[in-house]
Amino acid sequence: MTIRILVPVKRVVDPNVRVRVGAAGAIETGGLKMSLNPFDECALEKALQLKEAGVASHVTALTCGLPPYQDVLRTALAMGADDAVLIDTGAATTSLDSLAVARLVAAHMGEVEYGLVLCGKQAIDGDVGGMAAMLAALLGWPQALNASALDAIDGGWRVDCGDDAATATWHLDGRAVVSADLRLAEPRRVTLPSIVKAKQKPLAILEASSFGGVSDACSRVLKLDDPPVRAPGVKVGGVQALLDALAGQRIFETVGV
Repeated sequence: MTIRILVPVKRVVDPNVRVRVGAAGAIETGGLKMSLNPFDECALEKALQLKEAGVASHVTALTCGLPPYQDVLRTALAMGADDAVLIDTGAATTSLDSLAVARLVAAHMGEVEYGLVLCGKQAIDGDVGGMAAMLAALLGWPQALNASALDAIDGGWRVDCGDDAATATWHLDGRAVVSADLRLAEPRRVTLPSIVKAKQKPLAILEASSFGGVSDACSRVLKLDDPPVRAPGVKVGGVQALLDALAGQRIFETVGV
């Protein structure tokens, strides 16, 4: 089985940077370091491993946003992706939601045939985690979410997925959408020579308007606030004092013990 793999990625504030809500009620990103979403990075690494194993012949990275978002695509190309696609969403970028992104990705896939979509299970900025499931629904493809292991088997895929109970193993037939947990693969280091080579790889820029109104968002953010300041802790003199303090807060009744 030799297929093309599509890896949708997102540009987010670097996970090591602390963000704050500005006076305008939006996250202040000016001057902050931006990077490839860590979950998407793991998905890309797994896609590259599948290519190196002969399962895939081509890996494409795709993102939706503005022209400066090419930086994360260049990172993906430096990691080893064969080409990249930026869907320029212009003024609609700030209002993009999971469904709008899923629609844009599905519209692009109507022009290029892929055998597998590998993406991160969620983005670290919004933590919605809905794009993969929405894309699978739009395509009519089987899905496996929160994958910690992925192998090609019998013309399909064997995927280990974390769920509320433990770990479930799924067998998906044919083309599929898989979202990656951080355990799926350890991203490789990007070297200076690979960064130089990435500049020579193709990066296509498509206008979202060419796909019609699929980038229209169906949800909107009403308000953003910094989390409340955490109350200071209370020191207790021993185990009995701790139990008395918990009993006073009625903790056990609240959790149903």
